[in-house]
Amino acid sequence: MSGALDDTRRSTVARHATLPTPTALSSFLKFLGISLSVLLVSAIAVGGFVAADLLNRTGDGAVALEDGGDAAPPALGAYPDDQAFSILVVGTDECGEITTQLLGERCEEADDGIRNDVNLLVHVSAAPRNVTVVSFPRDLMVRVPECTRDDGSTASSMSKAPMNSLFDHAGVSCIAKTITDLSGIPIEFAAKISFDGVIEITDAIGGVEVCVAGEGIRDPQAGIDLPVGTHTVSGADALAFIRTRHGVGDESDLARISNQQQYMSRLAKKILSAETLTDPSTVLRLANTVADNIVPSQSLYNPLTLSQLALALKDVRFSDFVFVQYPNLDDPDNPGIKVVPDERAAEPLWAALAAGEPVSLSGDVATNSGVELTEPAPTEEAPATPAPTEAPRATLPPEISGQSVDQETCSVGKQSR
Repeated sequence: MSGALDDTRRSTVARHATLPTPTALSSFLKFLGISLSVLLVSAIAVGGFVAADLLNRTGDGAVALEDGGDAAPPALGAYPDDQAFSILVVGTDECGEITTQLLGERCEEADDGIRNDVNLLVHVSAAPRNVTVVSFPRDLMVRVPECTRDDGSTASSMSKAPMNSLFDHAGVSCIAKTITDLSGIPIEFAAKISFDGVIEITDAIGGVEVCVAGEGIRDPQAGIDLPVGTHTVSGADALAFIRTRHGVGDESDLARISNQQQYMSRLAKKILSAETLTDPSTVLRLANTVADNIVPSQSLYNPLTLSQLALALKDVRFSDFVFVQYPNLDDPDNPGIKVVPDERAAEPLWAALAAGEPVSLSGDVATNSGVELTEPAPTEEAPATPAPTEAPRATLPPEISGQSVDQETCSVGKQSR
């Protein structure tokens, strides 16, 4: 498959407003973006220079970030220990050959622009390294600054617009600029992905084992029927798992995010496992898949830069690798449909990232009952000998849901008719 950069070969675009199941593709996009973030902070890390070299072949169409942070210059060795960095991962609703076959008319009913339904801020602290991945809901209504498009034209500012409209408005750089305005966090690197790559990634590692609790997941609209227990999903089955809305939690899009966080956490563990890392053919398949399916920023495609990030991230502990959902409130102008930023609840998150502190979650692992912990965390007894000193942790408010990679969760399934 050729890279996603070649506009002349770009596949059709799925438009949510005309789809039979309006949020089905958006859930798939969240999965794509989540999986890419996992690859950028783990698969690239473990693939090292091999992955960097393969990713470099996508560089011809790399995009400039208008207000990108000051990234360290490419060099041999790890990214400088005293510098943090952030990667914006954008998942768009473009269909490729595989998903067009799977989704049929939902991909063919295409017109009216491209949506960025996945927007993930992957922040990596200065050493000792920790990783925090912030997911911004697609229907989050945000202030948008004036942006410069790739062709040099100017896109006007907007006082309130849905997050998933920004790619069509002014491209990846405008999404990065908007998130930096919202968070205060500079974004040095960015990557865009469409549908097909993550399906291939799942297949390349032999599938991902997921856990189903509750009543089991049954959702005819998504094409999934999984009983309670553990299941290894790949290809079309993986697509159905991350697409399901009516089969988990309270059937909301926010519950689906929690369900997808279970998937991405288990995907990260498998990619980082000894079984995967000691198999060169598996690493090469992953690297090739990434190389064929992303559009990087100009700051990201250099192979030395990618190698720097790889070496900087390879020793991050699972407990310091945390996925969170940006806190939000019901939009008073569109109740039950759109959400708005909960800036008060988000303040401790941005303060922790700016200070380089690892985060601890005080809220539920799930939003809208999408998942549950497989078992409560054990109560630790006082150690017989003094424990090594760790970096101070910032405890996030309960309004922020999410999970660390070392936590085991199960989807709270339900039977949809």
